[in-house]
Amino acid sequence: MRLHQQAKAGPVATNVPTVASYMTYWLAEIVEPNLAPLTYATYETLSRLYIVPGIGAKRLDGRLSVRDQTWLNKVAKTCQCCAQGKDERRPPKSRKCCAVGRCCQDLPAARTVKGMRAVLRSALSQAEVEELVAKNVAALVKLPPIRSRKGRSWSSEEARAFLEASRDDDDYLYAAYVLVLVLGLRTGEVLGLTWEHINWDAWQKPCSTHGEKFCEHCRDNHDISLVIDKQLQRVRGQLLHRATKTEESDAPLPLPAICIAALRHRYQQQQAAREKAGDAWHDTGMIFTTRYGLPVEPRNFNRSYDSRIARAGIRKITVHDARRTCGSLLVDLDVHPRVAMAILRHADFSITMEIYSQVSSKTTREALRRLGESLDQ
Repeated sequence: MRLHQQAKAGPVATNVPTVASYMTYWLAEIVEPNLAPLTYATYETLSRLYIVPGIGAKRLDGRLSVRDQTWLNKVAKTCQCCAQGKDERRPPKSRKCCAVGRCCQDLPAARTVKGMRAVLRSALSQAEVEELVAKNVAALVKLPPIRSRKGRSWSSEEARAFLEASRDDDDYLYAAYVLVLVLGLRTGEVLGLTWEHINWDAWQKPCSTHGEKFCEHCRDNHDISLVIDKQLQRVRGQLLHRATKTEESDAPLPLPAICIAALRHRYQQQQAAREKAGDAWHDTGMIFTTRYGLPVEPRNFNRSYDSRIARAGIRKITVHDARRTCGSLLVDLDVHPRVAMAILRHADFSITMEIYSQVSSKTTREALRRLGESLDQ
């Protein structure tokens, strides 16, 4: 008996499994043990909510064909509040759309539809390896192109105003914001940092000259770097401190003086919080913690970030766009794309070049001004 016939859903009656039984096997035996928890959660959700209800009864062999693209087209035009009975599960007094005859037109986003195809295509690729299907019909399905959202970024003046507002208020996340803007760290990466990620041999030991840890006087004489190999993620109710997604993220990054100063101040803040908390303190070793030493929730980080923007009085952009700001500032500083790729830890060079192709409007205007002057001579 094949392994996929021993999945949690139980053996199937035919030699060729249905889409539903194969998805159960594939998720449990292939995806969950080998891919990131968040990836598994995403795949499982798309399978459970869309793929299995739509084509789960079909067999993997000739019964599943490219013509089943009509299923994807139908899903894209179907209110998911109606299809999944979301409104019916609400308390009677809270029902406001499908259950009371007023469809809310909760259509899935184009990226969700694209995700359904991607998950099915990945599953059928494994089925090809196991010689259960002759071809991957999901790879032949056509979808309309998705217009990607153009990322925004701050100017150097806006980034400076944001950091200065945070520093002046003695924000406990000031050092985190510095790392996002200067080194381009992702939210999960910055919240997953521990003090051990800093090369303690150079920094933790009291300096021979002044006898201080984190000696501000001697910091420029140390070869201080930061290793980024962990991230903090909230996945299905669990806060996970796990390895980063790719090896490119694990390379040590040299710390500029602004980062060293910010982390030194963060260390002092945390020591003061530890003394104040007393026995209630949780020694997690994390750099960014609550007043009791617990990890900072990613959602709380985003709320604090948005609140800080409002107080600084600058344009609102996402945390990911703040990371993009690092790339834009590197463009303005004429840093070579390959160096920027190493700093931002992109797995694909094309991602770096996308940022470089969208230089700041200020730089563009200056370049066009110089070009016009050269032609008007």
